[in-house]
Amino acid sequence: MSKIKIIPLGGVRENGKNMYVVEVDELIFVMDCGLLHPETELLGIDVVIPDFTYLEENKARIAGIFLTHGHEDAVGALPYFLENIDAPVFGTELTIELAKIDVESTGLAPGFNNYHVINEKTEIEFDNVTVKFFRTTHSIPDSVAICLDTKEGAIVYTGDFKFDQSATKMYRTDFGRITEIGQNKVLALLSDSSDAESIEENVSDLRVTEKIIDTFNNAGGRVIVSCVASNIMRIQQVFDAAYQTRRKIFLTGSKLIETIDVAIKLEKLILPSKEVLVTEKDLSKYRDDELVILETGQSGEPIETLQRMATNKHKQVNIKEGDLVYITTTPSTAMETLVAKTKNMLYRAGAMVEEISDNLKVSGHATPNDLKLMMNLLQPQYFIPVQGEYRLLAAHAELANEVGISFKNIFIPGKGDVIEYADNRMRMSGQVPAGNVLIDGIGVGDIGNIVLRDRKLLADNGIFVAVVTISRRQSKILSGPEIISRGFVYMKMSEELIKESADITTKVVEENLEKKDFDWATLKQEIRDSLSKFLFEKTKRRPVILPIIMEASSYVKE
Repeated sequence: MSKIKIIPLGGVRENGKNMYVVEVDELIFVMDCGLLHPETELLGIDVVIPDFTYLEENKARIAGIFLTHGHEDAVGALPYFLENIDAPVFGTELTIELAKIDVESTGLAPGFNNYHVINEKTEIEFDNVTVKFFRTTHSIPDSVAICLDTKEGAIVYTGDFKFDQSATKMYRTDFGRITEIGQNKVLALLSDSSDAESIEENVSDLRVTEKIIDTFNNAGGRVIVSCVASNIMRIQQVFDAAYQTRRKIFLTGSKLIETIDVAIKLEKLILPSKEVLVTEKDLSKYRDDELVILETGQSGEPIETLQRMATNKHKQVNIKEGDLVYITTTPSTAMETLVAKTKNMLYRAGAMVEEISDNLKVSGHATPNDLKLMMNLLQPQYFIPVQGEYRLLAAHAELANEVGISFKNIFIPGKGDVIEYADNRMRMSGQVPAGNVLIDGIGVGDIGNIVLRDRKLLADNGIFVAVVTISRRQSKILSGPEIISRGFVYMKMSEELIKESADITTKVVEENLEKKDFDWATLKQEIRDSLSKFLFEKTKRRPVILPIIMEASSYVKE
């Protein structure tokens, strides 16, 4: 009997950062290696990635990294993983090319070239495990699910998926393959929970294309389309709609152009005509009602770019009277406030704003009926909902119970939880190191809770600096105190407060200079305590207080 462990290192109880580890005897299989774009409270943090500690400790046992699709929540953390772990990477053609772009752009794994292109028919043999794949429908082509065939049954990870009966050939789900896998024993299913709470069904992508065409036809001026760069399906729909409505497309953003170039080269994105794309210098040749501006980015970047356009800060295109801004990606709950603020800015700049989600239920993720269909086709013995916050995982667990899976066979794990199959039974059996690693610039994991707390304090209450130069030999202050405030009070309007703060600092310094057991740390702490108490009494705010005490290096004779 094989010993099997399933360990989510990310992607559970959160939206993004998908990474799931399956151990079969001595081999480790890693499925997806994604990142998470931070919420606003992670001040200054660029991205969040999984904690690779457990995998680094067991890197000799890693059989490979298997990727489901090319979105950043599945491949974005790969450069940081490959920096310290040399393991083969498996994925479909487009997924591998997008992963290469991410790895090469960071420079973290120079020279790495251990990539292996697979397709839905590929089978890879390992000791006691055969890795198989099947096509799924998502908002990017070349999306697949992963099936690990073991002696105890198959372990299936769906990746991001939905069902769309009218999907084009490039995006079509392989129902036959799913049925074939389900006819054999499926031990455990790890399934996408991102839309498990939805009360509406997704419309077909055929209807989405029709809606975009209708929007372009009815717009009297330029149409500025906002979407995520990796949403290849939406970009294809915009291309097709522009061609059918005789509009030209101008692309903004290097990330978009790079992604489109790769997709066109691999024939995963089809240009209806070479003439549909125009350059910036050609924009003046066309009337406003002949133009589509396609602007994209990562996660919330398209919305932030719209803000720059609305305030005339964009390098290429700015909003003007008569523009229609068309937001074609459904924003997450966390971004609703940002979207509302952006729409207000766009209206003030003279534009009209439409969101595709105003009229249609559009998502790249399975709704409840799709989720239940996947479970009925695969008939898993055990079920593990993944990819979503806790409420979504719990909603998915309820759906699993509705199709006949007992709650005792359903596991809602946290990051690092070990779900082990042994003695013909699956159970929670422990934990491994797991959590969030914060990326800030070139720093990986060097930003922790204390630094984030200080950044929040600085953002909320500002900084208050007291600078003093002293001579311990003379036991006197040579210059200062000089008070500097940033983000706390406006100094020109707070002269009395600044003067009193200087007097308090002077008193504390002079008292310490008179002591025989003078100590730098004690002096600075007493300044902080005294100023903190005084400033809170006066303002009811607590800025970060930074005493800077300098000592004269030479004796100055009077």
